[in-house]
Amino acid sequence: MFPLSDRPNPAGTPIVTYALIALNVLIFVLYTFPLSGQAPSPGDPRLAAYVQVLRESVPAGVSMREILGSISEYDLFTFEHGYKPAAPQISDLLAAMFLHGGFMHLFGNMLFLWIYGDNVEHRLGHFWYLVAYLATGVAATLFFAVLAPGSMVPMVGASGAISGVLGFYFWWFPKNVVRLLLLFFPFLVRVVEVPARIVLGLYLVMDNLLPMLLAGGDGGGGVAHGAHIGGFVAGLGWAWLLDRRAVDGTPREYRTEVRGLAVPGSAVSQALRAGDMPTAARAYFALPPREADAALAPAEAMALGTWLAESGHAQAAVTVFQRVVRREPTGETAAAAHVGAGMVLLRQLGQPAVAYQHFVDALEASPDPHTAAAARAGLQAVGAMQKFPARRFS
Repeated sequence: MFPLSDRPNPAGTPIVTYALIALNVLIFVLYTFPLSGQAPSPGDPRLAAYVQVLRESVPAGVSMREILGSISEYDLFTFEHGYKPAAPQISDLLAAMFLHGGFMHLFGNMLFLWIYGDNVEHRLGHFWYLVAYLATGVAATLFFAVLAPGSMVPMVGASGAISGVLGFYFWWFPKNVVRLLLLFFPFLVRVVEVPARIVLGLYLVMDNLLPMLLAGGDGGGGVAHGAHIGGFVAGLGWAWLLDRRAVDGTPREYRTEVRGLAVPGSAVSQALRAGDMPTAARAYFALPPREADAALAPAEAMALGTWLAESGHAQAAVTVFQRVVRREPTGETAAAAHVGAGMVLLRQLGQPAVAYQHFVDALEASPDPHTAAAARAGLQAVGAMQKFPARRFS
């Protein structure tokens, strides 16, 4: 299975994703490519240390002549700058993320980053996306080090950081679709579309978890499966925490207004029924999330969310709609809340790929005809915003 593209995508330019790809390619051109064709100097002190590591890690029966004949100057470069669990260096944690074992290693990593990175970058923002990329890359390396603490074999590659991006994607964009090239030449050559969560689930389980278990958790076969799993779990957990904070936290536009404000639970419903929506909103966000949920019937919460959206309190409106969905995950009310959140994300917050998840969820939640029509209209609007034309979005 060879991934080709995904949909939907944001319309902007993922400058950090492109910069990371450019930096990885530049390092490959400047270091990997030229050094891979150079034989090391026999007097290089790194050579003896590296040969000793290989003696302890290569299969029995491999002669020293074969080992020495296969070593290049780039091998010594990665031995110096790759991350070695038994001799950890902070600088190697970052350097190892930008070194690759060969062209196909680089190509596969950059392809995954190009396909999946733009949606995650758009959701997180440029700065926090870069922080998340580097942090999950470090987490991936450290997780691998826990599995192979005594290893002196250097680990290199962007796979751990990119797996972190995939973890974010898995949590945030489950309804997205990935175009795959199924290649079993000459019997089968076909392009198919598969839900993103299935594709990434297979990546996690079939490509990494099972091989790691079969290899005993030590990165057998030259692939650091533990690092991939560690990065993926780090990204997944981070995305879950951000979502939890968004639903249970106080929206930014209300943090100052409700700080230190103490109100009874009945104040929300009373203000709402009196038509005093500003007071109802302040009282709602002054309460702990579960108390706020209990203070309003779902229909009342929908009315509050609609008012917030119409009044320009976009993030607060999404919070209310998401709390409604958490309280009633299926049925017509859930569908209406998904559409409400999707419209705000699409029209006010500029997050079409996130809105897409809500519109699809709305259609799967047994909506009434009016809500279903609104969800389909939202999907069409998302499709019209794509960088590349899509055949269907509903």
